[in-house]
Amino acid sequence: MSNYNILLADDEMALRFLLTETLADEGYHITEAEDGKEALDYIKSNKYDLIILDYMMPELTGVEVCEWLRNHDNPNQQSPVILLTAKALEKDRDRARTAGVSTYIVKPFSPLQLADTVQQLIES
Repeated sequence: MSNYNILLADDEMALRFLLTETLADEGYHITEAEDGKEALDYIKSNKYDLIILDYMMPELTGVEVCEWLRNHDNPNQQSPVILLTAKALEKDRDRARTAGVSTYIVKPFSPLQLADTVQQLIES
């Protein structure tokens, strides 16, 4: 069992619950945030092995959170970031890449697909 710490930020409670259950079953320790501002507060004060951000969240988008994380001194500046997005437009992908997102998963996706991606990023 790993003791990897993951921050999961998504404003959809049902999805967050499903993903937390799936990742916890894989042995990951999950911290949940329900919007971009809360995610940023966690990022500033805790170290995570991986960060999962929803693109569209209240307060700050996942991309804005990732931009801050990459460009400011914080414990997670180098941590891999997965962006969950319903936006599959090329300009959105470019913006995500520019912000420093490691990879993105387009909704709808299966929780197991996310777990596979997490494992690849965290153990590489």
